[in-house]
Parts: sequence; structure tokens; C-alpha cells
Amino acid sequence: MPVVDIHTHIYPSSFVELLRSRQTVPYIRTFPEDPDSSRLIILPGEDDPSMPSTSRGRPIGPEYHDISQKIAFMDQHLIDISVISLANPWLDFLDPEEAGEAARKINDDVNALCAQYPGRLYAFGTLPLSASADIIVAEIERLTSLEHMRGVIMGTSGLGHGLDDPALDPVYAALEKHNQVIFLHPHYGLPSSVYGPKASEYGHVLPLALGFPLETTIAVTRMLLGGVWDRFTKLNVLLAHSGGTLPFLAGRIESCIKHDGHLKQEGKTERRRDVWDILKSNIYLDAVIYSDVGLKAAVNASGSDRLMFGTDHPFFPPLELDVPEWHSVAANYKAVSSAFNDSDSEANAVLGGNAIRILNL
Repeated sequence: MPVVDIHTHIYPSSFVELLRSRQTVPYIRTFPEDPDSSRLIILPGEDDPSMPSTSRGRPIGPEYHDISQKIAFMDQHLIDISVISLANPWLDFLDPEEAGEAARKINDDVNALCAQYPGRLYAFGTLPLSASADIIVAEIERLTSLEHMRGVIMGTSGLGHGLDDPALDPVYAALEKHNQVIFLHPHYGLPSSVYGPKASEYGHVLPLALGFPLETTIAVTRMLLGGVWDRFTKLNVLLAHSGGTLPFLAGRIESCIKHDGHLKQEGKTERRRDVWDILKSNIYLDAVIYSDVGLKAAVNASGSDRLMFGTDHPFFPPLELDVPEWHSVAANYKAVSSAFNDSDSEANAVLGGNAIRILNL
């Protein structure tokens, strides 16, 4: 069974140029303390001059945009197929009149990168989410004609008001109509104030390890509370990082809904789909969790037939020099092996079979 990486990012050269041209977050810049290293600044507050330069963004080199380096990484880690996607920031920072053209350019560029390696690369498209709904829907329609596209990637802000915003309904309807999977990925994390006054001393650990998973969980819970899957019963969403904390907290979320007096008074606790139904019918989870403990929670929540392998390349490279194998990728491989040590068929499905079936690779 081929190994398929469904969580792997690319910044096409046109997008890198756009980020280099900007002077505010999100952007790419160098700092006086480290003039030889360009850094990608994408989180709010990352450019605070009081922070150590190593806490401001992350170094960005050719591995972010050079597709040949993506292929070399795949070969090194025995990955046969990758489904590439733009990483954060997505296009919600652009003026509405710019977003449509930017999305078309990025999607055409990414589709062309896939064409350079037939059978090895597919992609999730990028939506112009700061544009009007009709422009977004038009791009969804256009993506269905691009040979290598297999869905879309989306951040948790949607059109700016979250994924429970009714203004997104035409977008959800178009995605459901064309059976396009949404790869839902966090971007903004939590407000930096929640991490406390010493947060900058801890690098990126708190926002990445805790902020991102909680951002995903909150976004999906809002979709649940907002009735998105009641209106769009066939809308499929792939959650990054094994669903954040959703598999662990699903029972608590469901219990809180059932016991909320306000929701009951508003008539929102009856005739609704519960979180367990949606987890097993509409939600897919990636296997980017780095331990069998988290992976088993994901399997218990959604089922091994809805779980797909990923690496999060080019993020989380080894910090040591001249280390060919990435520790983060090895951890994900080990988690799959450990979680399914009695079932080669389930392990192979997670490593590739599920993605081939679900994304029609």
C-alpha cells in the first residue's frame, strides 16, 4: 500500500513574493539580530520587538517553496504521494478585490507543481475568503476542473466571523455539491494573553502545542452548535492535528449541550445531530499527533477508516545539523505502528489506503 501524506504544505513562489512585499503581519522579514535568516511572521504578536528574534516567526528557506525539496523529503521518508496545501496565512488578510485573483494564481501555481510529478502530488485548493461569497463559489467551481485538486484548505475564521457564520452557507453548499473535502487547519491560536507574561520565554511551544488544537476544537464546536451539519449533512471536513482536543472532549461537549438551559429554551437541543454521529459520518482526522495515545483517541472518536497519515512538512524540522530523518515524522510513523500493532491492514489504511479512497487519488 502506498504511503500518502495528506498534511504537507507548500508556499509557491508567487505567495512568497507577496509575503515579502508586506510590512505587517503576515509577512516575511529579517531581523538585525539574525540578518542572514528570513523569518515567516504569521501569528499575531510574533513581530513584537521585545521578544527574542528566535521567538519571532520561524526561519523560511527553499524547503518552503522548492517542490524538488518536497519530493526529496518524500523519498527520504518513504512517502509515495503527497496532497500539498498552502499553509497559514491564508488569504483572509487581503483586500476583497485582491483575494479572487490571488487565489486563482496560487491554485494554478500549485496545480502546475503537481503536474511536474504525475501520480506523486495532489493538492487542496485555496479559497479567497475575504472576497464575496459568489467569488468564493466561483473558485470552488473552477477548482473542480483542475486535474490535481482534491478539496480545499480553510482556516477557522471563515469569512472573518467563524465557521458558524450563516454567510458561509453558499460556500458549504458548493463544497457539498461537488463533494469537496475541507481540510480545516488552525491559524490564529488563542489570544496571547492566555499564556501569561512569561510566554515569550518558551518560544512557540504554548501557541503551537495548545493554542492550535484548542482553536480547532472551538471552531468545530461552533459549527456543531450553529447547525452546520444539520443543514449540510454530507459536508466532509478533515481536521488537522487529529482534531485538536475534539476526540478527548467530545463527550464533555455533548453533555454540556444536553444540559444547557439556554439552548433548550431556544429549541436547539432537540432534532439535532450529536457530535458522535458527526465524528463518524462527516469528520476525518489526520494522524499528526506524534503519539499512540492521541492516535487511539482519534480512532475511538472517528474510526480507523477515517484517519489519514500526515507530516506537517516543512514545519518541525530537526534542530540538529545533517540529520536526514525528521524526528517529527518518525514519531508519527511510530504512533501508527504502535496503535495498530495487531493489525497491518488498519495501519496500511491509515498510512495510505484511506486517503486513496477518500480523496480519489
